[in-house]
Amino acid sequence: MAKPSPSIPFLQQTQTLSSSSSSSFSETIVKDLPPEITAAVAGFFESVGVSDPDIDNYNSIDLYSNLLCGHLKAQKIERGRLTCLVSVKPALGNYFGGTHGGAVGAIAERVSIATARTVVAQDKELFLGELSISYLSAAPVNSELLVDGSVVRSGRNLTVVSMDFKMKETKKLVYTARATFYNSPIAKL
Repeated sequence: MAKPSPSIPFLQQTQTLSSSSSSSFSETIVKDLPPEITAAVAGFFESVGVSDPDIDNYNSIDLYSNLLCGHLKAQKIERGRLTCLVSVKPALGNYFGGTHGGAVGAIAERVSIATARTVVAQDKELFLGELSISYLSAAPVNSELLVDGSVVRSGRNLTVVSMDFKMKETKKLVYTARATFYNSPIAKL
């Protein structure tokens, strides 16, 4: 039989105070924690954007923030094919001056959904079953990428999309991705 975990007094006694900043959320502060540590943690969250006053606007289905959509522009749309231009600005960069892997993954997901929608009817819901990405090289910050998405196979229940990320200037292949979607009709209740 497992032993109960020891109680941690400063985690059990919390009080909620209104935030002194202009944002619409409240902070939960631990009573036994020194105020210097509390101020440092709150400052860290503000510096990484957690205190965004528009945070309540991001609570919708299928939302992609301006951070991603502001850098992604459709160039060419055909049945089964989609070409987009991605501007790699510092907001999408990592510590080493390349494109952050999470940004590549988010862009791959968004482009694959849009590509699949060129062949899958709107009355079917798409569920992402698998997304694989090969990071071949780094795309530097302040560069542009061409993302070519194409439907490899689309059937009644399954759609597979392949994407190539290439540097706009040199056409060098930097990332490849493949997404598998499961199609299911939307239930009518």
